[in-house]
Amino acid sequence: MTTHTPFPNDFLWGGATAANQYEGAYLSDGKGLSLVDILPDAHHGRWAALTHPKEAQATQYDFYPSHESVDFYHHYEEDLRLMAEMGFKTYRFSISWPRIFPNGDDLTPNEAGLAFYDRIIDLCRALQIEPLVTINHFDTPLAMLNKCNGWADRQMIDHYLRFCDVLFKHYKGKVHYWLTFNEINMILHIPFLGGGMDVSDAAHPDQIKYQASHHQLVASALATKLAHDIDPDNQIGCMLAAGETYPNTPNPDDVFKALETNREGYFFIDVQSRGTYPNYAKRLFKAKEIVLEMAPDDEAILKANTVDFISFSYYSSRLTSADPAVNNQTEGNVFASLKNPYLKTSEWGWQTDGLGLRITMNQLYDRYQKPLFIVENGLGARDTVTADGQIHDDYRIAYLQENITAMGQAIADGVPCIGYTSWGCIDLISAGSGEMAKRYGYVYVDRDNDGNGTLARTPKDSFYWYQKVIKTNGSVLYKAETF
Repeated sequence: MTTHTPFPNDFLWGGATAANQYEGAYLSDGKGLSLVDILPDAHHGRWAALTHPKEAQATQYDFYPSHESVDFYHHYEEDLRLMAEMGFKTYRFSISWPRIFPNGDDLTPNEAGLAFYDRIIDLCRALQIEPLVTINHFDTPLAMLNKCNGWADRQMIDHYLRFCDVLFKHYKGKVHYWLTFNEINMILHIPFLGGGMDVSDAAHPDQIKYQASHHQLVASALATKLAHDIDPDNQIGCMLAAGETYPNTPNPDDVFKALETNREGYFFIDVQSRGTYPNYAKRLFKAKEIVLEMAPDDEAILKANTVDFISFSYYSSRLTSADPAVNNQTEGNVFASLKNPYLKTSEWGWQTDGLGLRITMNQLYDRYQKPLFIVENGLGARDTVTADGQIHDDYRIAYLQENITAMGQAIADGVPCIGYTSWGCIDLISAGSGEMAKRYGYVYVDRDNDGNGTLARTPKDSFYWYQKVIKTNGSVLYKAETF
């Protein structure tokens, strides 16, 4: 019997989490405060806290979702074995910067923090799961907000590189895939999470955000060089919050507006993958009166140290219009978007567009000619536990099936793709809302929005579905296609 699958035999199937949404144990074993540790839950104005973090820091809230999260810190062995049971080939996770350097600018690492990740990485390798590590996933130490307004200050480059140096040396030979910054373009949209900054009172916030972006881009390039110097087998990727933006109409004004919107994200990857600032960015800086301060060798550093692969998150496509009167918008994961009448919309305003993933993959590869790695994709939805303890999440299976099928078609189009790690493979706290109700996982965690629950883990129907997808290398999704 012929197996029909576009996925290569060494394709890395898996899932993804982030320390700040998953680990809990927020002060255990010497850890410093993370950015999210001062944020309240959805009922107490989380978005206001995200946009005014210093006010949030001075406020005492009733409940902080991150302080316990789903307690991966004490459930890591159980969770990793569940991942292995599904057949994971890779697991994407982040290393909490303040768990290793509690204040961000410490000169020596917290050994207890390294020991925790030793346990995770060693168990991953024993279970034949390839670690994929994000170095900074919205987790700049909170202390740096107060000391220097985070990445607005160039000194952050040295602090970050000290962190990287410890990780690359400590995990040499055990970790081969690294991401320098999670969704690096989010610094423009949520500068607190993306850059550990408060720009709420800034006279020229765009100047601060793009200057901080430059600091991260230089840091990423120097980290790429450092990783290759320490271990030539290291593969370093950038990470984009992606999703093709469509024009609302064939009106050329709408088409150009969509082009500009897409470029807002591509700007970062243009620098990380091509090594230079694109001309359209230079025009944007001029129009916004942004003047970047650069060290004499910054441009040479960017040019000489481009990434090995392009990783990205994809949840939905977006839609835009040049007409400000057109304002029928859906939330769509921080990025404002018009409602696309051809797509289904979730409770949280996200629209399902599998073909959009195929389009995004083709656009990224056409633009950069480097291998892709899909490191976030999934559906946030409410799950109901039946009387007999089952979770029937057909809606999640439908979303994932549509997206994974589209990913396979993009690979068949000729787009090289290293792997796929769906988001929140075990239920975790939502970054934007602080909710538990917005679940993504294949495994249900008994915890509610108020922090109640046993934290017991229960596989959902999607757990067994994804297990079959991995076991068949995706062929279960295809019938008679020829690839």
